[in-house]
Amino acid sequence: MKFGAVPVDQTAGAILAHSVQAGDTKLRKGLILTPEHQDILNLAGHETVTVARLEPGDCHEDEAARMLAAALTPDPAAATLRVTQPFTGRVNLIADAPGVAVLDISALEAFNQVNPMITVATVPQYQQMSAGGMVATIKVISYAVPEADVLEAAHLAQDSIRLVGPVFKSAGLVVTDIPGGPPNEKGIAAIQSRVQSLGMDLCDVRIVPHQTDALSTALTQAKGDVVMILTASATSDVLDVAPQAVRAAGGQVDRFGMPVDPGNLLFLGALGDRPVIGLPGCARSPALNGADWVLSRVACGIETTGADIAGMGVGGLLKEIPTRPQPRASRKKVT
Repeated sequence: MKFGAVPVDQTAGAILAHSVQAGDTKLRKGLILTPEHQDILNLAGHETVTVARLEPGDCHEDEAARMLAAALTPDPAAATLRVTQPFTGRVNLIADAPGVAVLDISALEAFNQVNPMITVATVPQYQQMSAGGMVATIKVISYAVPEADVLEAAHLAQDSIRLVGPVFKSAGLVVTDIPGGPPNEKGIAAIQSRVQSLGMDLCDVRIVPHQTDALSTALTQAKGDVVMILTASATSDVLDVAPQAVRAAGGQVDRFGMPVDPGNLLFLGALGDRPVIGLPGCARSPALNGADWVLSRVACGIETTGADIAGMGVGGLLKEIPTRPQPRASRKKVT
């Protein structure tokens, strides 16, 4: 691609690189100049304008973006994505339903190394998405790029962006209660909102005393493809009431504790073929916490092992707790 200022009478078919005011008319950047545009520029007294001119082997930004999007998501319907029309070298991939983004990170990194003018930006791996949310944007920065680079990038990142929807349709919640404990209505509402945001139904809510036997019985009776537990008193050990109740009900606990804050006191296990999530107390709030990361992955059938949870620590500091002293917090000088 050639780029630079040229005489107006040589610009026909070139791409206007910068917007130009020509009398009462504004010619916007990206416009493909015609003889009529040349007349407007000449009448306004412009002698030169800055343009981009494609050379043999170049691919226009919009066509390049279209080709790249088609490679990244060759079957949008199967990937639960909607692909926008190219505009100014950009194509967006939009979630067509609730789910989590599943990315081939190494392929996308290779894609972004082909040519600095060929880019894709995505949400983080396993980011929970709502319908209409942008999962990725493909942007060709320059007005044209070598078609060979477009083909190489497309080859490196075939089918590397998709959205995985929930494989479970319903969830049950067992809440434990203690005298003087936190009110249950707010917590139940927050969890119901989380479940519904994944397109699932909170089909069963049970409130029982904070005792191993009572909780164990409720777990065996609970409905739902996924079972969640919200305890009135935080689970502080792998042998605490809630994990023990899962075992007493014939289930297993695979992981207690996660390096995500807030969300440390989560546990994950199973009761037969149903996943069981022991929610941390912070799940009573609608604010983002580690339980959101685990629930969305579990709901969408993405394997979530202890190693997976351990790997959530980098990027797992979701907020600073106001009551916790911060080293960088400003301090008043003592005089």
